[in-house]
Amino acid sequence: GAMLFRDNCSGCHTLAAAGSAGSANRAMRNQGPNLDERVETEEDVLYAIRNGGFSGALMPQNIVTGEEAEAVAQFVADYAGSEVDRPPQPGQ
Repeated sequence: GAMLFRDNCSGCHTLAAAGSAGSANRAMRNQGPNLDERVETEEDVLYAIRNGGFSGALMPQNIVTGEEAEAVAQFVADYAGSEVDRPPQPGQ
């Protein structure tokens, strides 16, 4: 998932686990969200991949498909939100 993300998504999205900084220009309209600052579920990532993000206007639809899309979604869900202050979960 990390290499697929790097090859297909890192031009627009920041995610430290993939070593990507997007275009590092948050003022650009086509800059994808900083995924270090967002918690994402695998289902939401798959939705975004299939539908061109959530606005449907800027991200290419189906930039990866099938098992590759699932691998990217799992990778992003596992590592997104590293800069989000999350409260401890019960039992931890």
